[in-house]
Amino acid sequence: MAKSYLDNTFGLDGKVSVVVGGSGVLGGSVAEAMAKAGSNVVIIYNHGKEAAEERVKLIRSLGVECKSVHADACAKEDLEKAKDEIVSEFGGTDVLINAPGVNSPTPIFDIKEEEWDRILNVNLKGIFLACQVFGKHMIEKKLKGSIINFSSVSSEIPLSRVFTYSISKSGVNNMTRFLSREWAPFGIRVNAIMPGFFPAEQNRKILTEERRKSIFNHTPMARYGEPDELSGAMIWLASNNASSFVTGAIIPVDGGFTSMTI
Repeated sequence: MAKSYLDNTFGLDGKVSVVVGGSGVLGGSVAEAMAKAGSNVVIIYNHGKEAAEERVKLIRSLGVECKSVHADACAKEDLEKAKDEIVSEFGGTDVLINAPGVNSPTPIFDIKEEEWDRILNVNLKGIFLACQVFGKHMIEKKLKGSIINFSSVSSEIPLSRVFTYSISKSGVNNMTRFLSREWAPFGIRVNAIMPGFFPAEQNRKILTEERRKSIFNHTPMARYGEPDELSGAMIWLASNNASSFVTGAIIPVDGGFTSMTI
């Protein structure tokens, strides 16, 4: 009985989950979690073809369908083509997870316009375009979909050395809440997770020993997060049964980082 209840509440059997940025460490881990919960998975990637293909092989071994699709999340026409390909092969999209992200430790006065544009494009514009393309598809097809965006603890607590990144993630929070209001009448839920420090390629270069100590001193659990520790929150938000009344939420998964003051 207990297993049946959990399967019915949190299971994603027969769903189709699209993970934008699924070739990355965190995006790939989330894609795998969706598969373990029973969902078929599509990984959209711009860079990291080999990583995407390896993740596809792993996910297929779990007994669900999976494929990778190349697309630049900052190019709407790419996302439209990806969406059409996914609809043709899988019939539709039930869950959209937006996990693209780039970062830079450049001091404020040294930030060039090109760097500013690149970070805002990937972290904010890319998520907006994916929401626009797949959100419209969900509404037109009358799908009760779930959209989950990747935010960051830096969106609410400005962190040193990640100026542009923090601004982009603040925009993600605002966009998430705005779209949740606009699309609730259509049965589309829009939420975000707000990870703490999960060392990955885009932030590893700024995690010096001094910064590590500072992070741990500000994190009650005194450690970094592991990629699979995002899985529970993601499956919960993806499931229409488990989180049917949750929309516009920004869920921290941060070891207590945002609860710490002094």
